Amino acid sequence: MFLLDNPGLLKTLRRKADEGVKIRIALGDPASREVARRGEEEGIGKGTLPAKVRNALAFFKPLADGSVAEIRCHKTTLYNSIYRFDDEMLVNTHVHGFVAAHAPVLHLRRLSGGDLFETYAESFQGIWDAAKPPKW
Repeated sequence: MFLLDNPGLLKTLRRKADEGVKIRIALGDPASREVARRGEEEGIGKGTLPAKVRNALAFFKPLADGSVAEIRCHKTTLYNSIYRFDDEMLVNTHVHGFVAAHAPVLHLRRLSGGDLFETYAESFQGIWDAAKPPKW
C-alpha cells in the first residue's frame, strides 16, 4: 500500500512504459480466501486486506486501461512482496502475525556468482504465470 502514497507514481510508470519498460503488477486476488486469511493472521481483520487490494486495483486501473501495465491477480499464499527493477529487487519478507511494514526488506542485486536474485525472479514468474486478469 505504500506505493499508493506516491501521487506521481502513475506518471512515472507511464513515462517508463513510453521508454520501453515492461511493467507487470501482480496483486493477491481480493476475493480469495488467501488474502482474507492473511488479513486475519496479521490481526487487521478478515475484510481489511481484500479492501486494500481493491483500493490498489482501482489506483492501478488507469495503467491497465491505457495498456501501460499488465495487471494480474493471484491466489497463492503470500510469503513475500517482490519489487523488481531490472537487475535489482526489493523483497519484503513477510512475518506471520505482523503487517508487511514491520517485516524485513532485502535489497538484492543480480550477480554472476549467486542465485538468490534468480530464485525470487523465478518465484514471481511462477505466480505471474498462474495469475489471471483482475475482475474490475
